[in-house]
Amino acid sequence: MTYQENYQKWLDFAELPAYLREELVAMDEKTKEDAFYTNLEFGTAGMRGLIGAGTNRINIYVVRQATEGLAQLIDSKGEEAKKRGVAIAYDSRHFSPEFAFESAQVLAAHGIKSYVFESLRPTPELSFAVRHLHTFAGIMVTASHNPAPFNGYKVYGEDGGQMPPADADALTDYIRAIENPFTVELADLEESKASGLIEVIGENVDAEYLKEVKGVNINQDLINEYGRDMKIVYTPLHGTGEMLARRALAQAGFEAVQVVEAQAVPDADFSTVKSPNPENQAAFALAEELGRKVDADVLVATDPDADRLGVEIRQPDGSYLNLSGNQIGAIIAKYILEAHKTAGTLPANAALCKSIVSTELVTKIAESYGATMFNVLTGFKFIGEKIHEFETQHNHTYMLGFEESFGYLIKPFVRDKDAIQAVLIVAEIAAYYRSRGMTLADGIEEIYKQYGYFAEKTISVTLSGVDGAAEIKKIMDKFRGNAPKQFNNTDIAKTEDFLEQTATTADGVEKLTTPPSNVLKYILADDSWFAVRPSGTEPKIKFYIATVGESEADAKEKIANIEAEINAFVGE
Repeated sequence: MTYQENYQKWLDFAELPAYLREELVAMDEKTKEDAFYTNLEFGTAGMRGLIGAGTNRINIYVVRQATEGLAQLIDSKGEEAKKRGVAIAYDSRHFSPEFAFESAQVLAAHGIKSYVFESLRPTPELSFAVRHLHTFAGIMVTASHNPAPFNGYKVYGEDGGQMPPADADALTDYIRAIENPFTVELADLEESKASGLIEVIGENVDAEYLKEVKGVNINQDLINEYGRDMKIVYTPLHGTGEMLARRALAQAGFEAVQVVEAQAVPDADFSTVKSPNPENQAAFALAEELGRKVDADVLVATDPDADRLGVEIRQPDGSYLNLSGNQIGAIIAKYILEAHKTAGTLPANAALCKSIVSTELVTKIAESYGATMFNVLTGFKFIGEKIHEFETQHNHTYMLGFEESFGYLIKPFVRDKDAIQAVLIVAEIAAYYRSRGMTLADGIEEIYKQYGYFAEKTISVTLSGVDGAAEIKKIMDKFRGNAPKQFNNTDIAKTEDFLEQTATTADGVEKLTTPPSNVLKYILADDSWFAVRPSGTEPKIKFYIATVGESEADAKEKIANIEAEINAFVGE
């Protein structure tokens, strides 16, 4: 069907809500094409898109279609799966509650039980709820750290991790087979609540999560002595972190926590920030203001669905330094391994997991403690799969999983990134350095001195619409077919093509063991590397550059050189 035909089909649908019809009528030709040229696809973490009318947007009909696909998948698994049902949570974005309850109504029409949170909750709590309630699946309505015009829909498997590839593929097939989203049936909401098919949940699950989260902190005596009065500023950036982070910090014994109250209020427009993304220093403006006022050592921010954590630390001149996702990963890894070693509780088979585009500094740290690092594809579900493997094969003990995109998981009672857990461990780490008369900034410097100066940079290029998808493909094809032999006057020692599943060196070609994924990684002779990867959830292509040098300046200079050469190559 052409985009014009798809558009017309929507326009002709008599029961279309007025707000969607108005949007359709107001569309120019370019917007029509972008809204209807394709269907919103499932990527590494479900689907994410602009809120609005169209098959390539997120709206009640696209959500109904996705949930109808999930209902059919559950139907195919039999009665027990239907009884176990689905846990559903949502964040503070536009239409999040509507999408959540509409999903529950679609499931109820199939006789499938659902547990829907009474109000907004973090993604990690949804992952926990799936495990705690033994549901067959979970739905999280969120667009994570994206700006206000976006929303999204993530599906979780029964282990609480994002749905694994086999089930996700089957789900995608079911969704695609639904020709007309307007015909998806919904059960009556109030009747379904009365019959128990839709159960509203809240505090009981919160309490169970908070019980588990107590196990994240390692050294309670340290917190009691150096953490109790340590000034921490926290901002939930208008999102779901407010529901649990404050309580979790208080429970752990951090009493001097100040919250940016203007950002503790759920707000779908994220009106105090340009983008609710804790990766960006701009999102910390109000936290920095409060930090200076109360003399805080550390500032922490969670994104709207509280699966990512950003950290800023006070420098000697009183300004705040925004840490990269890799730096946060390094301080967490170092502390967890050191604290367990000191306490005599470090297992002989300790293991950490990270994505293939995250820093090798953490690999070096892990190895120095005799721990094993596992590299997995981008997407936390792959770390979830590793945890499952460790638990079933009893071959390793999980200590930490992280992605450079500000995602961390300490304890595996959750199977996705958990910023609530990460807030707690970062607060403890700040207390640890305080006990040594140091700041977190000193701690990072100490790590660099021990392991080498690692620097990283991620460049995201947004290329939306039909033309964008073609441009992204062109860039990937160019690298795949014709990449230079050197970058920064340094030979490429190894080329990893995760789509072809090959690792090519001067000695020949080896097979990669990771599942196929459209990622290219080039490892240079000086241990620097860069990778090229189209995003699975957004119309972006990402370039990851990582270097190691004799000093910070040396590592950063290498980054600048490689970046310039990538730009020149892409622009040729």
